[in-house]
Amino acid sequence: MTAPIVAVRGEHTREVDPELAEFSVTVNARDKDRATTLSRLADRVAAIRAILDGYAAAISKRETSRMSVYAETKKSGERVSAYVGSASTNVTVTDLDVVGEMMLRVADQEQVTVQGPYWSVRPGSPVYREARHAAISDAVTRAKEYAEALGARVTGLVELTDVGMSGGSSGAGRPMFARAMVASMQVDQPELDLDPQRQRIEAQIEGRFTISEPTILADPVD
Repeated sequence: MTAPIVAVRGEHTREVDPELAEFSVTVNARDKDRATTLSRLADRVAAIRAILDGYAAAISKRETSRMSVYAETKKSGERVSAYVGSASTNVTVTDLDVVGEMMLRVADQEQVTVQGPYWSVRPGSPVYREARHAAISDAVTRAKEYAEALGARVTGLVELTDVGMSGGSSGAGRPMFARAMVASMQVDQPELDLDPQRQRIEAQIEGRFTISEPTILADPVD
């Protein structure tokens, strides 16, 4: 005789502090002369790189994500009115205490746009494993509760399926956003304290458990 089976879903949700912050830096240059545009772009990229080099210990990844140089033309014909260039760098920071300071310093450069920070948890963070374990415990508890309600007990595991993990910002569900676009700042460097967004970690599993023969079914039905 096949043993009765109870199928349940185990879930776990928790909020944790972020471990990473990402932001992007885009430098721009524009001039009627192509060589001047390229020279300005190169100089501005070098200035950003020099600033980021000073935070090497706090940065886990730094990547050039996009670069473009193109000619602006008049509405009619191919006469060039200006040459425009831009270069973007994505920065991933592990020391969250310096994120605000770093973003302000790069935003203090000429013709710079800064976007971010975007908070997250490291892909291999222990919090994911802890969430999965908690989801399994929840599934086992639910299976036992259902079995108990039937006058039975859990006798074995048939199948355990990982429904999935998810993680993201808590609250409004959108990353914190800061934008700076300046030509030059002639004042002392201000201070910027950021409040990292808590991250919601969710884990779900589905389990099928065998149970002993329910005794409640043997009771007379009214």
